[in-house]
Amino acid sequence: MTLDQETQLSREETDSILGRHETGVLSLAREDEPYAIPISYGYDTEARRFYLRLVSTPESEKRRFLASSPHARLVVYEENDPIYQSVVTIGTLNEVPRDELTVEHIEQYGEAKRPLFEIWGESRQDLDIQLYHLEPDEVSGRRIEIERDDTDS
Repeated sequence: MTLDQETQLSREETDSILGRHETGVLSLAREDEPYAIPISYGYDTEARRFYLRLVSTPESEKRRFLASSPHARLVVYEENDPIYQSVVTIGTLNEVPRDELTVEHIEQYGEAKRPLFEIWGESRQDLDIQLYHLEPDEVSGRRIEIERDDTDS
């Protein structure tokens, strides 16, 4: 028999998970159409802000979703049997125009991890890198501990 015990994570625990990871799944929505992609991110635990470098082509589906200033969810998770933890962040993704970059932005993007997902069907010269930040309206985390009965039935 499996018994699941779920607990809510504290702010310190969610910040710890977000700070030690560098990848997650970014989900965007436009009208009734969803879009989700794996991304790399940087996270400032003090400001509770995410920094993302998103790469796309001008005609891409990603660009169409990003152009709508979508609400976003970022999911980061980890599993260390028998414990599974996840953090869900909800907020609005905001582009940082290049002409509005500040020294603080440059420092944050410089500290953010280099994007890990760099598999492109297009040549690099056709790609456009846009900088975004995500300031969460809500951050929630859960821990589930699964007790497994290891006896065979």
